[in-house]
Amino acid sequence: MESRQRSVVKAVIWNILGLVTMTLVGLVATGSAAIGGTLAIVNTVIGFTLYVLYERVWAGIRWGRNV
Repeated sequence: MESRQRSVVKAVIWNILGLVTMTLVGLVATGSAAIGGTLAIVNTVIGFTLYVLYERVWAGIRWGRNV
Protein backbone atom coordinates (compact mmCIF):
# COMPACT_ATOMS: atom_id res chain seq x y z
CA MET A 1 0.00 0.00 0.00
CA GLU A 2 1.23 3.50 -0.78
CA SER A 3 1.78 6.03 1.97
CA ARG A 4 -0.26 9.21 1.98
CA GLN A 5 2.94 11.19 1.49
CA ARG A 6 3.80 9.24 -1.68
CA SER A 7 0.28 9.78 -3.05
CA VAL A 8 0.53 13.52 -2.40
CA VAL A 9 4.01 13.83 -3.99
CA LYS A 10 2.81 11.96 -7.08
CA ALA A 11 -0.24 14.22 -7.28
CA VAL A 12 1.84 17.38 -6.93
CA ILE A 13 4.26 16.37 -9.70
CA TRP A 14 1.40 15.31 -11.98
CA ASN A 15 -0.41 18.57 -11.37
CA ILE A 16 2.67 20.69 -12.07
CA LEU A 17 2.82 19.05 -15.49
CA GLY A 18 -0.90 19.67 -15.95
CA LEU A 19 -0.60 23.29 -14.80
CA VAL A 20 2.06 24.05 -17.39
CA THR A 21 0.16 22.25 -20.14
CA MET A 22 -3.16 23.89 -19.28
CA THR A 23 -1.55 27.33 -19.12
CA LEU A 24 -0.19 26.88 -22.63
CA VAL A 25 -3.52 25.55 -23.93
CA GLY A 26 -5.37 28.45 -22.28
CA LEU A 27 -2.91 30.95 -23.73
CA VAL A 28 -3.30 29.53 -27.23
CA ALA A 29 -7.10 29.30 -26.92
CA THR A 30 -7.68 32.77 -25.47
CA GLY A 31 -4.58 34.75 -26.42
CA SER A 32 -4.34 35.88 -22.80
CA ALA A 33 -1.72 34.63 -20.35
CA ALA A 34 -3.86 35.84 -17.41
CA ILE A 35 -6.96 33.96 -18.51
CA GLY A 36 -4.92 30.91 -19.48
CA GLY A 37 -3.19 30.96 -16.09
CA THR A 38 -6.47 31.33 -14.22
CA LEU A 39 -7.98 28.40 -16.10
CA ALA A 40 -4.87 26.36 -15.35
CA ILE A 41 -4.97 27.14 -11.62
CA VAL A 42 -8.66 26.24 -11.31
CA ASN A 43 -8.07 23.05 -13.28
CA THR A 44 -5.06 22.16 -11.11
CA VAL A 45 -6.89 22.64 -7.81
CA ILE A 46 -9.80 20.49 -8.95
CA GLY A 47 -7.56 17.89 -10.57
CA PHE A 48 -5.24 17.68 -7.55
CA THR A 49 -8.11 17.12 -5.15
CA LEU A 50 -9.75 14.48 -7.29
CA TYR A 51 -6.44 12.71 -7.98
CA VAL A 52 -5.54 12.41 -4.28
CA LEU A 53 -9.01 11.04 -3.48
CA TYR A 54 -8.82 8.64 -6.43
CA GLU A 55 -5.39 7.34 -5.39
CA ARG A 56 -6.50 6.85 -1.78
CA VAL A 57 -9.57 4.88 -2.86
CA TRP A 58 -7.44 2.62 -5.07
CA ALA A 59 -4.86 2.21 -2.31
CA GLY A 60 -7.56 0.49 -0.25
CA ILE A 61 -8.66 -1.89 -3.03
CA ARG A 62 -6.89 -5.23 -2.89
CA TRP A 63 -8.11 -6.48 -6.29
CA GLY A 64 -5.32 -7.15 -8.80
CA ARG A 65 -2.44 -6.93 -6.32
CA ASN A 66 0.17 -9.60 -5.96
CA VAL A 67 0.92 -9.62 -2.24
